[in-house]
This record gives sequence, structure tokens and C-alpha cells, in this order.
Amino acid sequence: MAAGRCYNWGCEPVSTPVPGVPVRSKLGRRFGSVAGQVFVLQVAIVVLLAAGALLSLILQSRYDIDREARNRSVSVAQTFARSPGLQEALRSPDPSAVLQPLAEGTRGPAGVDFIVVMDTRGIRYSHPQPDRIGERFVGTIEPSLAGQVHTESVQGPLGKEIQAIVPVTSPEGDVIALVSAGLTVENVTGIAERQLPVILLAITGALALATVGTALISRRLRRQTHGLGTHEMTRMYEHHDAVLHAVREGVLITDGEGRLLLANDEAGRLLGLPDDAEGRPVDKVGMDHRMAELLLSGRVATDEVLEAGDRLLVVNQRPTRPQGRPQGSAVTIRDSTEMQLLSSRAETARRRLKLLYDAGGDIGTTLDVVRTAEELADVAVPQLADFVTVDLADPVLKGDEPGPGADMRRTAVSGIRSDHPLYPLGSLIDFLPSTPQARGYGTGAAELVPDLHDAPGWHAQDPPRTSAIVGYGIHSLIAAPLKARGVVLGVVNFWRSQKPEPFDEEDLSLAEELVGRAAVAMDNARRYTHEHNLAVTLQRSLLPQDLPEQSAVDVAHFYQPAQSGVGGDWFDVIPLPGSRVGLVVGDVVGHGLHAAATMGRLRTAVHNFSSLDLPPDELLARLDTLVQRMDQEGDSAAPNGGILGATCLYAVYDPISQNCTMARAGHMPPFVVAPDGSTTISELPAGPPLGLGGMPFETMELRLAEGSQLVLYTDGLVEERSRDIAVGMEKLRTALSHPARDPHASRRAVLEALLPSCPSDDIALLIARTRTLGAGRVAQWDVPFDPSAVGALRSLTAEQLEEWDLQELAFTTELILSELITNAIRYGAAPVRVRLVRDRTLTCEVWDASSTAPHLRYAATTDEGGRGLFLVAQLSEVWGTRYTPAGKVIWAEQVLPAAGSTLV
Repeated sequence: MAAGRCYNWGCEPVSTPVPGVPVRSKLGRRFGSVAGQVFVLQVAIVVLLAAGALLSLILQSRYDIDREARNRSVSVAQTFARSPGLQEALRSPDPSAVLQPLAEGTRGPAGVDFIVVMDTRGIRYSHPQPDRIGERFVGTIEPSLAGQVHTESVQGPLGKEIQAIVPVTSPEGDVIALVSAGLTVENVTGIAERQLPVILLAITGALALATVGTALISRRLRRQTHGLGTHEMTRMYEHHDAVLHAVREGVLITDGEGRLLLANDEAGRLLGLPDDAEGRPVDKVGMDHRMAELLLSGRVATDEVLEAGDRLLVVNQRPTRPQGRPQGSAVTIRDSTEMQLLSSRAETARRRLKLLYDAGGDIGTTLDVVRTAEELADVAVPQLADFVTVDLADPVLKGDEPGPGADMRRTAVSGIRSDHPLYPLGSLIDFLPSTPQARGYGTGAAELVPDLHDAPGWHAQDPPRTSAIVGYGIHSLIAAPLKARGVVLGVVNFWRSQKPEPFDEEDLSLAEELVGRAAVAMDNARRYTHEHNLAVTLQRSLLPQDLPEQSAVDVAHFYQPAQSGVGGDWFDVIPLPGSRVGLVVGDVVGHGLHAAATMGRLRTAVHNFSSLDLPPDELLARLDTLVQRMDQEGDSAAPNGGILGATCLYAVYDPISQNCTMARAGHMPPFVVAPDGSTTISELPAGPPLGLGGMPFETMELRLAEGSQLVLYTDGLVEERSRDIAVGMEKLRTALSHPARDPHASRRAVLEALLPSCPSDDIALLIARTRTLGAGRVAQWDVPFDPSAVGALRSLTAEQLEEWDLQELAFTTELILSELITNAIRYGAAPVRVRLVRDRTLTCEVWDASSTAPHLRYAATTDEGGRGLFLVAQLSEVWGTRYTPAGKVIWAEQVLPAAGSTLV
């Protein structure tokens, strides 16, 4: 009974020894088997290779020894030629007496047979045979006389010699002698022969190792073949043949001439082969021409799918070279028709799920209508369509809800090519009622047009363009409306050109789901755009539209809202009495309508507090109290029921004294640019942000030279996520550092250096260049603390007004000053000072050391006094009081007559 060893391609029978019968016990049988013959052949090959290797080693060894002899001769000759004292010996009266012992003492340790020193004529100074000294050297010396090292083999006094001749050169580079060193060939050959036993021993060891290895390999081969005989091999063939024709996989073998050598039953069934197919040419057995072309090509194929009738076959092909014959191929074939169908459906479902998954992450990344449309178009190409266009109702782009019959604006276009004839980006399209786009927009249902060639309603829209579209190769269309919350925002068009099959119902369902998801993001972006536009409109209405006229500073300003939402940054320029000006920059934390509205309230409050002529620290203190009250009110419009925070910087500049008083509440420090271009950051104390309460604000006073620039800004200008705020401050300082530049040029330089393309926060910038009022436009007198001094002041005032060509205002000005000085002397304290300022208005100021607040009274007809301030209020355009550290100032302004209104 025979046992078998099974593999994936069949079973291999194994002979079981019969008791009492010796199996392969004799040497003849052992070497008569296939394994024995292989062993003998391998041993013969090893012996042949060993003999060749031995011969090669001997030749190589002799070559190496010869080369070593030449190299040693050159080395010894050069060393001796360069040895110290050689040239002195050559110049001695008897060079041989010195050189002969030296050469003989050197050649032994150096491993050479001779060292010969000679002159340039070849006459020896030394030689192992002393009787040869004085004779001519045997060899070629001409190359060495030319300064070269020369090696050669010659028949010399010692026999066949290998020698090297090298020159001995003087310090000037002249050849003054020659040195030759070398070995006899007999000694060289002896070296090689001494190495021969070592080589033979190595070869013997290698041969023994190779023989043992060959024996082990042959033994393994015998063990694997089990010494099968003819009967066993026949049985194995029968088993293999049975397995070959029983497997459910086709097997083909072809030769190099394109003949079919083997085809199992499954291959015949799958390919429809005749019974006599084996031995015939592949292209003559009636198989599918694509399969025949693959078999004849002989190329490598791995899981290649071919159609054979109504079957899908998976083919694997590998080249073979059986028994050294011309190359053929081994081919396996599997029927994967049902599996391919299921895989195709699963792959289609996977691609669609991936498309929807990608759409969820890639569409709606920003609250921008146009960007959302572009993301939708990019996601669908080329997974669903070859071209995608998004047409939105024109009001949607402005954030409004579209109405019926609105024109469409082509908002996004994406495709596999850019030379398409579709309507270009930005086109305003009025779709006819017969088009799928108009029907989809009107009904809210997607439209499928499988064949654009047969779509007369679509062709009627624009016959030349539709003909060009069809001629371009676009053949199928899906028009899916963007519908969210019952409102249709636009239409998404999916076009197919490269794929030959038209859109089907499954594609329509996928397009509807994709567009439905995108419509939600689109509507969110539209509503955000609407709110953003409202907030921008509100904020811009709350910001100053035109800066007021004033003579204290030249102003350049800039404001830009954040891209993600309107914030609460603001700036202002407020004229103050006495030709002074108030400069304000503030920032409300947060974005949206609430931040804009809060900014408007704070800006109004600053205007109101500045009308009281409060110093900067006191104004910020009152603003801080206001913000606390607003927080306590718990404004429901705020995201957290109140204001998140606000900062502010308030500065007052006096063009007469050139003093600038500033205070800030948690705001960025201002920059001061001197007329020479040097720029510094003001060391103004920061102060707490508005709304914290309980902490005072500190002021700082600077004297600014005429032409200096005071730069106020918000943090959006210098702060970005990608850089540290200190880097932004340094870039701002660098941009401002330029002499003799007006505020508008400074603004341009700052924006070029710092303005981001997509600002994440609001940006406000205010640059004010200082001016001064010269002495010719200001008159000032000290007033004795005596009512009788009023008359003298009236005379001085009249003279000054006549000098300014303002005689028309003399009477009212004298009356105003009389009342103000009288009140100061009667109710105030010394010292008293009067100042007239001629600017855009004529300002009368009376200073005294009292902080008593004057107030307007309405005297009765029987009262003798109480009408002074009433008269001042009636005669002046505006009047008021401001307090100073030394007291107070009561001022009154009058409008200049037309002739005197031009400033000089």
C-alpha cells in the first residue's frame, strides 16, 4: 500500500518499503537512480570548477608576485635615492667607498637582491658583485635620466632580473645620479612556489566542502523524490492528471510557437474549446480573440479580467521555459461573473458613500456663499459628473431670500477640463421655462435628461451654445435644485461627457442627496451673509462718515471689518474748545450685531463725556461706569447676557501748548513718530479694560513737536494667529519710521506691511499729524484781581481784534469778556488770565484759580444781577467750562464773519 503527500495541486504517492525486501541497498542502484546521477554530475562539475580555480589562482598569484616585486623594487630604489647623505657621497672623491657598504647593508633588510648606484652615464658605484663596480649598468636608463621611474625585466649579471631605475635629483631639480633596485626571477618564482602548497590546500578544502555540499543536496533530492521508479512515476502522473481535470479552475500551457500544449476540462468549458484543441495553434481553436491575443503575447498578467461571451474571466499568466525549450506560458482562469457583478455593485455603493462622506467634510467649511458653491462643485467632479455648474439666484449672493423668477448667476464651475463651452463663471442667466433648470427651480424637484441630443426644451435656451455643448461631447444632464427650509436657492447642474453611459435613476438619487446636504450649508452661508451685511451696515453707520474740520491735526484713518464677522472697533476725531482735538480708538470684544451696537453706544458716550471737557482719565472712568451698568442690565442680545469686554484710548491734543494728554483702558499703546522719522512706543500706563471697575486710570502728558504723528490702532492690525504680537508691533514701527511723510502716505505704508488678506479681527487705524497755532493767532493777558481792570482789558481786546481784522466782533467780545472777568473776580480766586484764540472760531477764555462751577441763571425782572452768563450764552455760539489742575476755564466761542474766516 502506498501513502501520499498532498499539496494544493494534488497528492504525491510515496512508496512504502515491503518488509524483508531491501530498498536501494546497493551502491549500483543508488548511483543508477536519478538522484545518484545528479550527484555524480555535481561532483564532476565541482572538480572541474576547482581545477579551473586552481589554475586561475596560480596565474593570478604569479602576476601578483611579479607586480609586488616591481613595486618593492621601485619603493626600495626611491627610498635609497632620497636617503640622507646620498648626494654628499656622490660628490666625495671616492663614491664607491661610501655607497658600496651602504647599499649592501640596505638590500638585505629591504628584501631585494641588489641595489646599484650609478652616475648619469650608467657607470656603477655599487653592486653585490664588487668586481662589477665601475662597469656599465645593464638596463635602460634613458627614461630615468628624463626624471621618470622605469621598471623592466633584463638578463643581468645575477641572471634574469626584475629591476627599477629611479633618478637622484639635486635641489635644483637636475638628475645627478641613478639608483636601481630589484630581485632575480629565480627568487620571485621561489616565492610563488612557496605559496603553491597554501593555494593547493585551500583548493582541496574548497573541493571537499563542495563535495560534501553536493552530497547533502543529492541526499535531500533523493529524500524528496523518494527514489521513485517508473511505476511510481506513472501512478503520480495519473493522480496529477485526475486532479488537473477535477479542479474548478482552468489551466492552460502554451509553447513558444503559440501552440496549446495542455488544457484541462475547466478551461475547455470556460473557453468553449474543441476536444482536439491540444497541439493546435492558439488562434485556431475557436477561443475569444482577446484571450487568444493574451496567450500569444506571452506577457505577464495578474488577475486580468477579460470578457468571453457572457462571462467575466480572471486570467493569470506567467512565462515558462520547460526543459530548455522555447519559452511558453502557464495560464490559470477563474470564472468571476457573479463575483464581479457583486463587487461592482459594492464598489459603486462604496464610492457613493465616500462621496457623501467627503461632501459632509468638504462642503460648508466657511460661511461664504460663493465658497460653499465652489466646494460643492469640486466634490462632485469626477466622482459623479465630468462637469458641475452651480447657478444661484442673484439675491442669494447678497444674503437675501430669492423670489420666483429670479435670474441665476453662475457662481461655481468645476470640470475635468477648462475648455468647455458652458456658460462662464459670473454669467447672469435667464433660463427659459422649457429648460430643466427653470422647471427644477420652479417645482423644487430634480430633472434628469439622459440624452441632451433629444432635449428640445433645453436646446431652445441658447441654440448656438447648446449645439456647441453637444458637439463638445457633453451628452447627459441632471439639474438638481438647492432647496432649504422650503426655499429654492438655485440649481446645481451635473454634466457627463467622458463616461459614455448616461445618468440613471441611481445617479439622480445620489445627486439629490448630495445637493440636499449642500443646500443646508448654502442657506447657513446665505443667512450669515445677510446678518453680516446688516452688521456691516449698522457699524459703518455708527462710525464717523466725515471727520469734522479742525486745525489741530491732519488725519488719515482706515477701518476694515473682520471677514468672519463684524466686530466693535471704532475711532473718532472730536473737536474740543480752545482749538483742541480729542482722538479716540476703541475695541469691543466679540463680533456681530451686538458688538456693533455696543460700539455705537460707547462712541456716543465718549462724545457726550467729551462735551463736558473732561480730562482723559476722568472720561475713561465715567465710560467704565457706563460699561458696568450695561453689564448689570444683562443685555439679552449679548452672547453671555452682557458685554464681554471693551478697551479704549483717549487723547487730547492742544495745538497752542503742543501738549498731548492721554489715557488708556486696556488698549494697545500708541506710537509717536517724530518729524525726523524716529518712532517710539509711548510708555502710557495700560489701565484695566472697561467694565472691571475699582481701579483708577492714569494719564500721561507728552509735548509733541509740530509735524509729529500720533498713531492709534486696534489689535487686529498687529495680532495674527501665525505670528507673535511683538513681531506685529515691530513691523508697525518699521513701517512708520520714515521722515517727512504725510498721514496718508504713512497709512499706505502700514497697510502694505500689515494688512492681512483675510483679517480675522476688525482693524481700525488713526494717524494724526500735529499742527500748531502760531503766536499771531493767540493773545493772552494777566488780569489784576480788581474790578477796575475790566476796562483796560476791553481796550486791549479791541486793539487785538482790529489787528486780526475782526472789528465786527469787538462789541460782543468786549461784553463777553467783561461778564466773564467780572464773574471770575467776584466769585473766583486769583490769579485771573484772559486768552483770545483766533481759529475757525473766535474763542474767549477766562482762567481763574477757583474750582467753583458756574451755572446759568434766569433772573427775574426785579433782580439787579444774575444776567451775566445769560448774556454770554446769548451772544456766543457755544460756551462752557473745563477744569484744570490749577482751577477752571470759562470759554465762549463766536462764529467768525465771512471775511475773516480764512486762516492765515
